[in-house]
Amino acid sequence: MAEDQAQARLGVDIGGTFTDVALETFSATGGRRYSAKILTTPEAPEKAVLEAIGTVLREAGLAPGDLSIIIHGTTLATNAIIERKGAKTALVTTEGFRDTIEIRHENRFEQYDVNIDLPPPLVPRRLRFGVPERVDAKGRTVIPLDEGAVEALAERFLASGIESVAIGFLHSFTSPAHEERARDILAARLSGVTITLSCEVSPEMREYERFSTACANAYVQPMIGRYLANLAALLRERGFSCPLFLMLSGGGLTTVETAIRFPVRLVESGPAGGAIFASHIARQCGLESVLSYDMGGTTAKICLIDEFQPQTSRAFEVARIYRFKKGSGLPLRIPVIEMVEIGAGGGSIARVDRLKRIAVGPDSAGADPGPASYGRGGVAATVTDADLLLGRIDPTGFSGGRMALDRAAAERAIEREVGGPLDLALSLAAFGVSEIVDENMANAARVHAIESGKDARGRTLVAFGGAAPLHAARLADKLGLDRVLVPSNAGVGSAVGFLRAPIAYEIVRSQLQRLDAFDADAANALLAAMREEAEAIVRPGEPEAPLSETRSAFMRYRGQGHEIAVSVPARLYRAEDAAELLAAFDAAYRRLYSRVIPGVEVEVLSWVVLLSGPAPHEADAAPAQPAPSHPAPARRRQVFDPDSADFIEVAIHERSTLAPGAIIPGPAVIVEDETSTVISRLFDAKIDAFGYIELMRKG
Repeated sequence: MAEDQAQARLGVDIGGTFTDVALETFSATGGRRYSAKILTTPEAPEKAVLEAIGTVLREAGLAPGDLSIIIHGTTLATNAIIERKGAKTALVTTEGFRDTIEIRHENRFEQYDVNIDLPPPLVPRRLRFGVPERVDAKGRTVIPLDEGAVEALAERFLASGIESVAIGFLHSFTSPAHEERARDILAARLSGVTITLSCEVSPEMREYERFSTACANAYVQPMIGRYLANLAALLRERGFSCPLFLMLSGGGLTTVETAIRFPVRLVESGPAGGAIFASHIARQCGLESVLSYDMGGTTAKICLIDEFQPQTSRAFEVARIYRFKKGSGLPLRIPVIEMVEIGAGGGSIARVDRLKRIAVGPDSAGADPGPASYGRGGVAATVTDADLLLGRIDPTGFSGGRMALDRAAAERAIEREVGGPLDLALSLAAFGVSEIVDENMANAARVHAIESGKDARGRTLVAFGGAAPLHAARLADKLGLDRVLVPSNAGVGSAVGFLRAPIAYEIVRSQLQRLDAFDADAANALLAAMREEAEAIVRPGEPEAPLSETRSAFMRYRGQGHEIAVSVPARLYRAEDAAELLAAFDAAYRRLYSRVIPGVEVEVLSWVVLLSGPAPHEADAAPAQPAPSHPAPARRRQVFDPDSADFIEVAIHERSTLAPGAIIPGPAVIVEDETSTVISRLFDAKIDAFGYIELMRKG
């Protein structure tokens, strides 16, 4: 192995526009990091993955056999659901309940829109079937499963070419026997058809969310299974003998086999890597209150990080169809790192709507054909085209000079789609596109913080992703933030985050318990079974390492419709521990709502166990503070200034030449292969001891 017998770890992230790879080597003499960013190949994602891996291996002078681990995150599952390009899927459910996924909750996410549209279910009504069976809320059989009806469905599925089946029976989270028997009957007759059980993918109460999650898992399972099996085979053919792990939406890693079984857990795997990356930076720099800002080619993601940990949740919506409004998507009950995601990436398409307003996204030009300036046949005006016209991007230095941008094409697109319809000068039209994106992100951050019972103000903005450093200073100004941090390798932040994730798995089970009648034995038995199930998944990846267990419970006041997550101790419980659980609930409820409700019983709905191995690499202690220096710029360039609404000449610095301690007064631009950091006139920048770009507000 090269590099003094270095250990080499590789992370790869498939995005809607770019595929990012980060490679780290560690040895007795130190370590290095290499990265690559190439356009995604939507028709064959593994092609871009293998090309990007080959690029960083050549740069590092390593062979495929030198890698110790490959960690992969992907948006393939998300895109398949959003674009409705999954498998032909059938739903088998309790007789009389086949319309549950279409009835939803009967709530209106937009109260006064008489033409409101609801997202259509992934499984159309003609492919949803009810069979006689019934289990009550306590797991007792009321109506036995009609096995003949299930056998008859198998023949119909064969005749209609069904590729995947979701099975979701009422109350199956209390007793899975009927779902398991139906699976066995269908599996014996449907060779090559994948089958998802709701009791396995989402064993919680609330049948709409459980059925929706099971349908989503079944919908993407054939495609994800083929992709992962094909990628693993191609890696082996090329001499990669190291294990391949998949990034989960909740921030842990899992095996290929588990990912193929539960591909719905990969829905937010890429953004989860970014949140872990920001958490690592926060811990490294001692920042207890951080706003993570990840802007790539297709979307922008914002996550709150407190005490070095990102917020997590058990619920997530995918494919929102109404301006990304909560309630307008398909609900999934899976462990996720909680963040707000909006269609505001470099490839997001800009246009003028019927009210003569500039609108940006959520649709994206993607990688093929991409923004107009890519010169690949795209004609849509995008955020990247606007940034190019504003002088923030060097057309000859984009992607390290490997991809020249067509300024003339960008001018034509912005003029046609924005400037002409609004009778605006080209520079103002481009600025309008950028300003709408920045304001949308700022508003999303404010709302997300309020909904979480927190405040966006007073935080440090950690910006990464190919487009985030271009917009970070403007976003910080809108949010009233005084500090921005742009880490090294910011352009491939999610891929770097994969390298910081532990092998972990989270299990959730519903068990209704009132705290004033707490059954400690029942809780202990359930939690022990949950740990055993999680350990069976985690242990193969960490055969010798000690595992850590983290628990939480979803609790509420009796009579409430929704619950909150409460951290609880990981130990054997006694009956008297009900008081400690109640105190934990009171603290969590007070943080969210600034009050508690006296005299109302509290109940636990579900228990959560997270089992994880050790983090692969912890940050070293901070280096000594460097002496300040004032480097000369590499060149100068005209960049649009929002305050004067005109172009001004600013200093251009190359990040690779800036040593720790370097001070760069704003306005200026710091360029690197994968992104550029725009320093507005309101901020000054310095290179800190870790080599990160730190923007501080003047005055």
